[in-house]
Amino acid sequence: MSANRPYTLTIAGLDPSGGAGVLADIKTFEQHQVSGFAISTANTIQTENRFYDIQWTDLSFVIRSIEALFQNYKIKAVKIGIVPSLDYLNRILSTIKFLSPTTQIVWDPVLKSSTEFEFMEITDALDLNKILSQIDLITPNYNEIMFLFPDFFSNQLWLKNEIPTTILLKGGHNESAIGTDRLFLKNEIIDLIPSEKKCYEKHGSGCVLSAAITANLALNQAPKEACKNAKTYIEKYLSSTSTLIGYHYVP
Repeated sequence: MSANRPYTLTIAGLDPSGGAGVLADIKTFEQHQVSGFAISTANTIQTENRFYDIQWTDLSFVIRSIEALFQNYKIKAVKIGIVPSLDYLNRILSTIKFLSPTTQIVWDPVLKSSTEFEFMEITDALDLNKILSQIDLITPNYNEIMFLFPDFFSNQLWLKNEIPTTILLKGGHNESAIGTDRLFLKNEIIDLIPSEKKCYEKHGSGCVLSAAITANLALNQAPKEACKNAKTYIEKYLSSTSTLIGYHYVP
């Protein structure tokens, strides 16, 4: 591997269609010229338009995999995808923070598949906030933010500094402004407006976006720059085909 490329890691599910999960993340990492590693939290049976079944990876196996990689490589940024529980996620985070406190972590909180298969249920807000304090950035869509924080909009939680992480709120499900992402920094809210490029729905587009952000963070980009550049990348991906699976190399 090139010594000039920073190391990145995705910890997520294996989607055999390659549209989402670790396969999509690795494709995205390669296009950003970072060296990508992958640890699977689950094997899934799915296509780009149907979810059949899931088999979760034993947590101890995931932890041992994380330990092996971090003991051999200086990993600058990690993207986390589907996990079965907050405890599972917390163990992953605690292990990373113990082994490498400066590694940046992005969590794409995929709570349901696009076909409504539920991966994870949020039941304890106190546990959630403790967990989020270990994460640098989360990338929920409008449906997912309501699962995480049911009163996010009604109580304007971003104004109260009650959420201990940076949020990129993806705009794909925002009916009032389709495609406009909102980046909630500590003292600033930035709207990332879509371009005029014609885009098509893609299976796993949220995975690709969060992986692009992770790669950009590993390349020493600030969160604002990392998210803006990732939006440019995802729009090229969304416009690459009219099908549910896109091309990661876009001239």
